[in-house]
Amino acid sequence: MEPAIDIEELEREGDIAADYIEGLLDIADFDGDIDMDVEGDRAMVSVVGATLDELIGDKGEVLEAMQELTRLAVHRTTGHRSRLMLDIGGYREGRRKALTRIGKEAVEEVKRTGEIKPLAPMSPFERKVVHDAVAAAGLHSESEGEEPNRYVVIHPVD
Repeated sequence: MEPAIDIEELEREGDIAADYIEGLLDIADFDGDIDMDVEGDRAMVSVVGATLDELIGDKGEVLEAMQELTRLAVHRTTGHRSRLMLDIGGYREGRRKALTRIGKEAVEEVKRTGEIKPLAPMSPFERKVVHDAVAAAGLHSESEGEEPNRYVVIHPVD
């Protein structure tokens, strides 16, 4: 049996994260509004604003680093590991849609050919999105390789 989700604790994580991100934005002199939500079993913090590309970085690298720093700030305050998800300028949501499409296209290829299909290296967030798309289509996938070159491999039905 899975433990119950503590919405109040996730909201607290979101508040801590929002304060931390707000401090970073102030220091870096960036404008941005912060939205908080709870999605499933994790707190979601989004920064929306005009010019946030520098906070996303090439292929989301700066965003990933900021997310890890924010998780550390939450951990320092709560004493618990956080699974908080940070999005900036809608980058993750856009990537989620694109990766879901990539996953579905790869699934169709595997179904058509019956052959294993390795994909390009991805971040943990990106791999999770693809794994979810593959599972929803009824196939099996695994992550292989070592960071930062870890990638998804999609397997045909046995």
